[in-house]
Amino acid sequence: MSENNNNIIRTADICDDNADTVQVCEIAFKDYAKRSCFHGEAVTIETLEDNIVVSRVLERGGKGKVLVIDGHGSRRRALCGGNVAALALKEGWAGVVINGCVRDQHEMWDLDFGVKAIGTTPRRPYRDDTGKDSLNLHFGGVIIKPGDYIYADDDGVIVTPGPVHG
Repeated sequence: MSENNNNIIRTADICDDNADTVQVCEIAFKDYAKRSCFHGEAVTIETLEDNIVVSRVLERGGKGKVLVIDGHGSRRRALCGGNVAALALKEGWAGVVINGCVRDQHEMWDLDFGVKAIGTTPRRPYRDDTGKDSLNLHFGGVIIKPGDYIYADDDGVIVTPGPVHG
């Protein structure tokens, strides 16, 4: 992954310096875009195999923010594909963390932002508009509230109540 090392904030360093306030997500995410290291304010979505709400939230713009999607760990349908990832990049998002799957990963590799997910599946999502945004999410042993701060790198994904980097 090609990244400017001057802008990388390491999760291990944050954990060392903020042991009492950091939550460490217990899910081993995989990277699907150019950046494995990213951070920003959390915007949350909960959905099961449906990504209408994902596109709607991404279109609002998210300069420097991280979209966190709880897809309940489903591997049946992808919540993000190449077009959705390109939209996120265009709208300024720092990255996307998905407790679920992506598809069309070949379309994401050169996008200069972060996509972390639990895996891939070729099946497209439903378009039923059943997802909800701005909720507290519970997965991987963490609670992620809208406005929390997400830090992601090669070691994992962590959550803090606000930014803790200088």
